[in-house]
Amino acid sequence: MQDIMGEMDIAFPHLHIYLKNVPKTIQIGNFSIAMYGIVIAIGMLFGILLAAKIAKKTGQDPNIYWDISIWLIIFSIIGARIYYVIFYWDAYKDNLLQIFNLRGGGLAIYGGVIGGVITAIIYCRIHHLNVVELMDTAAFGLILGQIIGRWANFFNREVFGEYTDSLFAMRLPISMVRERDISDSIASHIVSGTNYIQVHPTFLYESMWNLGVLILMLLLLKHRKYNGEETLLYFGGYGLGRAWIEYIRTDQLYLIGTTIPVSMVLAIIMVVVSLFLHLYVKKRLHDGKSLHFTTYGSDGRIVPQNVVEESGKKA
Repeated sequence: MQDIMGEMDIAFPHLHIYLKNVPKTIQIGNFSIAMYGIVIAIGMLFGILLAAKIAKKTGQDPNIYWDISIWLIIFSIIGARIYYVIFYWDAYKDNLLQIFNLRGGGLAIYGGVIGGVITAIIYCRIHHLNVVELMDTAAFGLILGQIIGRWANFFNREVFGEYTDSLFAMRLPISMVRERDISDSIASHIVSGTNYIQVHPTFLYESMWNLGVLILMLLLLKHRKYNGEETLLYFGGYGLGRAWIEYIRTDQLYLIGTTIPVSMVLAIIMVVVSLFLHLYVKKRLHDGKSLHFTTYGSDGRIVPQNVVEESGKKA
């Protein structure tokens, strides 16, 4: 591997991968389009396609997910930006117009999820839909969007972790990353005579982890016992991965007035709450108590609520 990297290059030395001229933007006529936005858009499109496919497979109207997608996209982006700005206010308080500049990144997935959930609840109330069923289906699109969307961070040279010399170590030219993302540990490992940092590619870790979560969700689809099970698997599975990945990231957002990573706290809460709710629902099913929403048999077919209750009484 080279000691001096090209400004636009990215390398994974232990995997013997050296990528030259990885663009941050592409030029179309007089317009410069950020790769960040392109990748995010691709993630959204494929996420909607998967959600619509899952909807059709589970007997729902796929058009519902195309109809709601525009609202989910708008308010998820707004939520993601608001969340990021709140927990990184020092970067924007002196230049408020920068809040509206999305080209350089600055979207937090938790804010996007919060905005999306609120949008879904309102949409379902207006259109008299089962919000839990809709969230179960939308969760497939969300996790796929995250799998793809994390690669936007690759093009932006962001969302990386501390120094590492592990198999997946990634090298980035110093001039292409934000100064605030270079921790003391990373700086202390910069070799004299070189122009790069070597770090954990946490965007890659999260993308691969989410792929594993998606596979588990697809495997569960035919074996789910109640509406909401896929949603809980998403929140619990994603939260479990985000907790340890957040620990090694250098661009953490902190709870206001502390040095506690807010995303790590939320991730742990997601895991605990998801596990608790799953165990609670399983117990009610075992006891034959009403859940007031759809449950499924071993063949994947909907089980009428009175049958669930009667089976509990017999047990």
